[in-house]
Amino acid sequence: VAASVIETCPADGVVARSAYKDAAAAFQPGDLAIIFTPDDTHYEIAMACIERGMHVMITKPPVKTLQQHLELVEAAKKHNVLCVAELHKRFDPIYLDARDRIRNLGPFSYYWSYMSQPKHQLETFKAWAGKSSDISYYLNSHHIDYHEWCLHGKARPVRVTAHCSTGVAKKMLDGVETEDTITIVVDWQNFEDGSVGHGVYTSSWVAPKADVHSQQRWFYMGQKGEVTVDQAHRGYTIAQDGTPFASVNPMFWKPTPSDGKFAGQRTYGYISFEVFCDAVAEVNSGRKKVADFDGVLPTIGTIVGTTAILEAGRRSLDEGGKPYELLYKGDDPFEVPVGMRPAKM
Repeated sequence: VAASVIETCPADGVVARSAYKDAAAAFQPGDLAIIFTPDDTHYEIAMACIERGMHVMITKPPVKTLQQHLELVEAAKKHNVLCVAELHKRFDPIYLDARDRIRNLGPFSYYWSYMSQPKHQLETFKAWAGKSSDISYYLNSHHIDYHEWCLHGKARPVRVTAHCSTGVAKKMLDGVETEDTITIVVDWQNFEDGSVGHGVYTSSWVAPKADVHSQQRWFYMGQKGEVTVDQAHRGYTIAQDGTPFASVNPMFWKPTPSDGKFAGQRTYGYISFEVFCDAVAEVNSGRKKVADFDGVLPTIGTIVGTTAILEAGRRSLDEGGKPYELLYKGDDPFEVPVGMRPAKM
């Protein structure tokens, strides 16, 4: 069995913000890059890799602005490379089944989601929390993407407003101005009948310790039915001496070995990476084209709406809750946002 080899660039203990350029130069066109760095560094690293001809996976959110997102879309097209976001909830069997059912529930009416991190996690995030990003970019990105995926070709976001709570994170982060909890409210226009639905997405990083690391739940209502999912609680709990009571989800990740061996290959946290690597192999072999994965994977060109919503939410917060309107070139159901502006009151 071949041993794993890890080379760091720059060397351990050295800080060099442009080290990603040297790292990208060490690879060849057709190789792949997986980018998990603070949110405000994604764009420049991804662009360097794409221009090198590499296929790219970027953690969510891929970028923080619509403009940068659209530039990555064009760069990926120009260099004919696969660029996706790591959005593992799309591979959760419950989320996947729910999405398939939602597609048959008629025009969209209402959706809410909540996702949290315990406040002690702010100590881990201290180097970037509230500086390079906020809790909405970090967590709301999951369920906004999921909702956008559910409504792909059926409805599109048209108006965004955001609200927040403060008081805890600023103290824990030594005065950094950042929100504790952010809620984004989005109006969606249905293509089938022109009706309007609305989504409410809330994320927080000041939750208390609980039986799960991250609370994650949502509710969807269409005009013909509804769906409720509690991602954090799968009916599987563990109580053990010396260990806090826990609700566990081995469908996402399985840290417990089986007979001393890693056994997480069938978890959706693993599959999210596996399917990207498989797709890259298919493209490099010529068996499939990059465009074949639009709608199959969260490709950069099909998730534009999520970035637009997140940026509009950030702008709304920065301007005291002012609503923002998303702009489109036309009325095609698969058009993506190309801009935004303050909405008329």
